[in-house]
Amino acid sequence: MTDTLTIALAQLNPIVGGIAANLAKAKSEIAKLVKVDLVLFPELYISGYPPEDLVLRPSFVAACKLAVEELARSCAQGPAVLIGLPWREGELLYNAVALLNGGKIETLRFKHDLPNYGVFDEKRVFQPGPAPGPINFKGVRIGVPICEDIWASEVCETLQETGAEILLVPNGSPFERNKDDVRLNLVVARVSETNLPLAYLNQVGGQDELVFDGASFVLNADRSLALQMPMFEEAVAITHWQRTAHGCWQMAKGVVAKLPENEEETWKACVLGLRDYVNKNRFPGVVLGMSGGIDSAVVAAMAVDALGKERVHCVMLPYAYTSEDSLVDAEECAKALGVRYDVVPIKEPVEGFLSGLKPMFAGKNSDTTEENIQSRSRGVVLMAISNKFGAMVLTTGNKSEMSVGYATLYGDMNGGFNPIKDIYKVEVYRLAAWRNTVARVIPERIITKAPTAELRENQKDQDSLPPYDVLDDILEGLVELEQPVAEIVARGHDIALVKRIQHLLYVAEYKRRQSAPGVKITRKNFGRDRRYPITNGWRDKD
Repeated sequence: MTDTLTIALAQLNPIVGGIAANLAKAKSEIAKLVKVDLVLFPELYISGYPPEDLVLRPSFVAACKLAVEELARSCAQGPAVLIGLPWREGELLYNAVALLNGGKIETLRFKHDLPNYGVFDEKRVFQPGPAPGPINFKGVRIGVPICEDIWASEVCETLQETGAEILLVPNGSPFERNKDDVRLNLVVARVSETNLPLAYLNQVGGQDELVFDGASFVLNADRSLALQMPMFEEAVAITHWQRTAHGCWQMAKGVVAKLPENEEETWKACVLGLRDYVNKNRFPGVVLGMSGGIDSAVVAAMAVDALGKERVHCVMLPYAYTSEDSLVDAEECAKALGVRYDVVPIKEPVEGFLSGLKPMFAGKNSDTTEENIQSRSRGVVLMAISNKFGAMVLTTGNKSEMSVGYATLYGDMNGGFNPIKDIYKVEVYRLAAWRNTVARVIPERIITKAPTAELRENQKDQDSLPPYDVLDDILEGLVELEQPVAEIVARGHDIALVKRIQHLLYVAEYKRRQSAPGVKITRKNFGRDRRYPITNGWRDKD
């Protein structure tokens, strides 16, 4: 039995399906660790999290096992390792953690409480494991509840009752705003119930719509914060533990990182999600339409922060209704960001389409059809640039517009990824203002002028939509809170307007199903969280 332990917490960024790369990174990090007893990796680290239906492929699960066995052999003379992987026993598939010690897989623990809400779908692919007992490591009984296992009291209480002395928790917990406070309060509850210290290790990185923020931490049994790791960064923390005179374990005080808040937190989540989507899918860079408006300016700035200015290409695509202010503002923003900037007028393609359609459209008044041709011509140009040079097109629609369908399929919705898809318009303005406090890259006029799509003369967004502060509050009720119309009206909104926005929200579902993925920021993003039918006859009556 030992009275001291040194445990490394590896807050790393795996690649889903990148078994060889994940293995290589694990080996590299373990090789740097001297005089460490145990290394903890995040949930399902070797497969990447969430692996979704990849784990239904027997060859994939077998490859994960082979990789972990190789890791065990490679660190036979080094520290022991707790690492997550999918594990099959007979016909049953588990979300597992393996203890690697002495060159082999010494023991396994299986996730007991499988989440099946919001972005999680684990009951679809995994079998719940039995209530786990502690692992005996060097005479210390270590409990290893896995992520969701600590969101209720049962598993931790079982571990405490069966003799656990320390709780080490590997997690794949996705980011959403203010979730770090939720996690801390949750861990305080488990520590209070069990009187055991708890190390909460979360993975970091972007995976499609999800961002994992890291922000791992340790609470001692007295609920004091012993360690706070950074948000949105890979890091490995070496923690030192001592058995006290009372027989309890305590971690010596470590570094407590300052976590970003509010707009800075949101910005960094978007940047990390964009960076990993581009890099993990091996795009050389990105291209986007630079309109002179707030959304494209914010997306361009995020792209530069994510990838560097050399990998960002902004293109102004003017037509007859593009104002001189927009031309000036787009160029000024591109210069401030230091990106490549080109101007490709769309007069000829738009007029070519209109000329070809003129006989069919004879006798019909101009309407949104002609406006959409402008947007779709821009989409064609951007996709051509993408095809020719390999850069991925970024789309720039915000959540307010995506909610009510104020976007053109195969036009401004063209693209491979959208970092602001889950951000309402009012917050886009706050993000722009915050980014300018770091360095002024978004011209002030872009922030202060009235938003417009510039698809017809003197057009403003508020010709079609209520003011964005009003719209966003209504959408908050409809989307985030799932409130009935009556409750939203009680917040001070006109009933006819609320019903109209509700109708627009529902009928735009077919557009959202065809939209690019984007970073999840709120608790109800479109896609993983909010899954409404396209064909939908339901409307709240009052």
